[in-house]
Amino acid sequence: MDNKGSEKKKEGEGSKKSPFDLIFSQIQRKKSDKGKSSIFQVKSFFKGFDKDAAKMENEKNEEELNQKSISENQKSDSVVDGAKDEEDSDTSGWWKVTHFMEKFGKKADIHYMDLNNCELTAVDIKKLGSLMPFLLDIEEINLSWNDLIGGSLKYMTPHFNHVSRLRILNLSNCGLTGDDSAVLGESLQYIPKLQILDLSWNNNLGGTLSRLAQHLADNCEIKTLSLTECSLTAEDIESLAPVIGKMTRLEILDLSENKELGSKIKNLTEELKHCSCLNVLKLRSTGLHQDTVQYLSSAFQYWPYLRKLDLSCNKTAGGGFGESAVCLTAFKQLELLDIHQCCLSGDDVTALTQVIPLLSNLQALDISSNKTVGLSQEHLFSRLRFLPKLKSVNVSNCMLKKESFAGLAEATRYLTDLQMLDLSWNKCIGGNLKLLTETLHSANSLQSLLLSSCNLVTQDLAVLASAAQASHLDSLQQLDLAYNDTVPDEGWSLLFESVPALKNITELDISLRPASTRNCGPWFIHLLSNIPKLPMLKELGMQRWALSTAEQQQLNRIHRENNISIHFD
Repeated sequence: MDNKGSEKKKEGEGSKKSPFDLIFSQIQRKKSDKGKSSIFQVKSFFKGFDKDAAKMENEKNEEELNQKSISENQKSDSVVDGAKDEEDSDTSGWWKVTHFMEKFGKKADIHYMDLNNCELTAVDIKKLGSLMPFLLDIEEINLSWNDLIGGSLKYMTPHFNHVSRLRILNLSNCGLTGDDSAVLGESLQYIPKLQILDLSWNNNLGGTLSRLAQHLADNCEIKTLSLTECSLTAEDIESLAPVIGKMTRLEILDLSENKELGSKIKNLTEELKHCSCLNVLKLRSTGLHQDTVQYLSSAFQYWPYLRKLDLSCNKTAGGGFGESAVCLTAFKQLELLDIHQCCLSGDDVTALTQVIPLLSNLQALDISSNKTVGLSQEHLFSRLRFLPKLKSVNVSNCMLKKESFAGLAEATRYLTDLQMLDLSWNKCIGGNLKLLTETLHSANSLQSLLLSSCNLVTQDLAVLASAAQASHLDSLQQLDLAYNDTVPDEGWSLLFESVPALKNITELDISLRPASTRNCGPWFIHLLSNIPKLPMLKELGMQRWALSTAEQQQLNRIHRENNISIHFD
């Protein structure tokens, strides 16, 4: 009991505190609260710095974002400005093109540039070269008949890389030189889509074509190649032939008026056998002779799509068609056959008489200036009735006889689509034009009737007058009655009394022969009163008619008031 009591007593004593102890403990508590307050104040103080740092960091980030935004805007503005500058450059460039074309009275076009016959110089070609960066869509350039630009292609061809879409290039009659041939060849790589190349009538290309030909082989897109009258030598043809053989898409080839071609026709023919797409072949006046015509005909079977064949003006080719004519039947699509002035032999005419009627698609036949045609016993003309699509027949200067003309007149009755008939320089027509009456009545599409130097008489002009008044010649646009000094005044009166019925006539020629002269008769009054009634008339030929001053003044008045070109001496 005592021990427990003493312990309790001790605990009671330990729990009792003096006033000093109470005061001291309060002081300690205040110090402790003050320390906490001081720590809180210090933390609050530095917390202010933390806010400023955060603010500064935010401002820094914001400034960086602003700078980035400004930089991006500047880049964007730069791109826009660049595009704008480029647009301004294009606009300025096209303005230069327009200004350049206007200088020659031409209108600028993004696809087509026509500077034909504009008297261009080397300076103009240099300027044109500088404009090519602004002609990216150009497809055709025509610089033909500017013979002063020869030797200056070097200023233009280096810029062909800008006109890679070019399809047609016409440089005919430009005075081109051997150097032009070389630079043009080198530039073909820049215009891979070129399809039509016309270098005709550049005589200085002769002997230098190999400089161009060696590059043509790499440009097999070409469909039309024209080298008419370029003075090509045998060496030129020899270098060109293998190149043509690689032009498998070639459709039109014109090598006319190169007289040395005939000596290399074998080389050319062998290569042309590879050109199965060929549809137009022109070899006019190329020195073909009897043997070469036969050799050429051996390749006819390789050109199933040929539509036009021109072998005209080869005077030494006579006799070569006797065996070759049968090969013409390979041309199922042939529309034009031109063999005028080829000195055809009797055997040639006989063979053609058998073959031509089989060319059912033939639309144009020119066998003029072959005098044996009118003399052959088996007349070719009677077979023309089997060619219903025939639109053009030229038999001028064929020494027709009345019998052969009668056969022609009979056959043309069946040619209802006939548009052109040339009977000029056949004296037998005079007094016999009445044989053509039914043809004139049925050929409602006839546009050209050529009767120059046919010894016409009054009865012949009466036939024309009657057909006109019956409205059978409503489509007639060209009437050539020149060199018919045999027509008396009465005949001219019949013509000009009925001439208002020729309402679509555009050309009328009544000129006399060069060595003759003659006064106008009473028919002149009918001419003055009726010519102004022809609304479509543009050309009136009256050369070597002796006109008084008063008559000339009257014709000049008609010229002024009706805008008709009247040719008189």
